[in-house]
Amino acid sequence: QVRLVESGGGLVQPGGSLRLSCAAAVRFFALYDMAWYRQAPGNERELVAHSTSSGSTNYADFVKGRFTISRDNAKNTVYLQMNSLKPQDTAVYYCNAANSRWGNDYWGQGTQVTVSS
Repeated sequence: QVRLVESGGGLVQPGGSLRLSCAAAVRFFALYDMAWYRQAPGNERELVAHSTSSGSTNYADFVKGRFTISRDNAKNTVYLQMNSLKPQDTAVYYCNAANSRWGNDYWGQGTQVTVSS
């Protein structure tokens, strides 16, 4: 059974940093595109950062220069390093694993990030 487990969320002051991790219990992790999404109360879920199986990355404009997505295929884990956090970054952050060739699309349960003084 496929599981994605996020960790690393919490409360941080504006300007601070957090590192989210997503451990994926999925076969052939390296062949999956991995992404981080977030959803704030009253808002739709939005893409934050994306890492393709071929190694390219892209970011939402609102996190460019502040967040970095990385992956360790040997550990079946994707990370989101978040720096210079702002109150508007407050949201539940979700990990996603997708492989369009196989029609697979998996989500984690989410981890809360709260940026507040």
